[in-house]
Amino acid sequence: MAFDGKLNTGMNGHHDVVNLRRFSNDNTETGAQGICGEILTILSIVMAIATFPFSLFFCIKVVQEYERAVIFRLGRLLNGGAKGPGIFVILPCIENYTKVDLRTLTFDVPPQEVLTKDSVTVSVDAVVYYRVQNATISIANVENAHHSTRLLAQTTLRNMLGTHNLHEILSDRESISTSMQTVLDEATERWGIKVERTEIKDVRLPVQLQRAMAAEAEAAREARAKVIAAEGEQKASRALKEAAEVIAQSPAAIQLRYLQTLNTISAEKNSTIIFPLPIDLIGQFVNRRQ
Repeated sequence: MAFDGKLNTGMNGHHDVVNLRRFSNDNTETGAQGICGEILTILSIVMAIATFPFSLFFCIKVVQEYERAVIFRLGRLLNGGAKGPGIFVILPCIENYTKVDLRTLTFDVPPQEVLTKDSVTVSVDAVVYYRVQNATISIANVENAHHSTRLLAQTTLRNMLGTHNLHEILSDRESISTSMQTVLDEATERWGIKVERTEIKDVRLPVQLQRAMAAEAEAAREARAKVIAAEGEQKASRALKEAAEVIAQSPAAIQLRYLQTLNTISAEKNSTIIFPLPIDLIGQFVNRRQ
């Protein structure tokens, strides 16, 4: 019998159409469970009534507000989907149930050794936030939805980072995390899992690569410092040239500059002995050499 209908997720009265054709049975039966199933159901009810009130300890179950119960009767899902929250009844011997936690869960993706697009080996770890969106599908469609999501997150992390260069991984973590979340969410939707958020925690580089990057950054800073110093010398030489041209136009200007220099030296270094020489005398020696 093919089971293809609407199953209640137990969240805000929302119903999802779930395709469970993989669990179809080739045997044709007249009812939802067949004649044998109906007989066993009647016997289970009679047993529960006969053993009342002791059967209440086995039939009445309670699930919390954040939990849902997926019930199987004779190995088949019950119509109506997951039960809860609150009290519900199961029939002894023919029904069993599985609790599903709907709260947001978190797990750390172990550090993955990744070879980037530019052939650099880095170790990257991440954290994933997810929750069970459909309790029935998470039980019926996959053996262990939580373990499958963890394994898929590891492989997705390696595959995503393998298509990026090292500088992209270091600078564009947010966009890579968003892309990873989209890929995971699309893959886990058929498992009833909703991936809410993914974050790349840390990117560890090899020690030799860290030293090489530090040496490269230091060399780049030194090169920029030398260029800035050279530009400063060039501007200073141009300023001195302009000052010399201004002083050359007025003979008294150099005398005033000379006296200003003497005043500065005497103010800063009082123990220095200065023997001033007339500028005219120095000018005569200069003229004779020319």
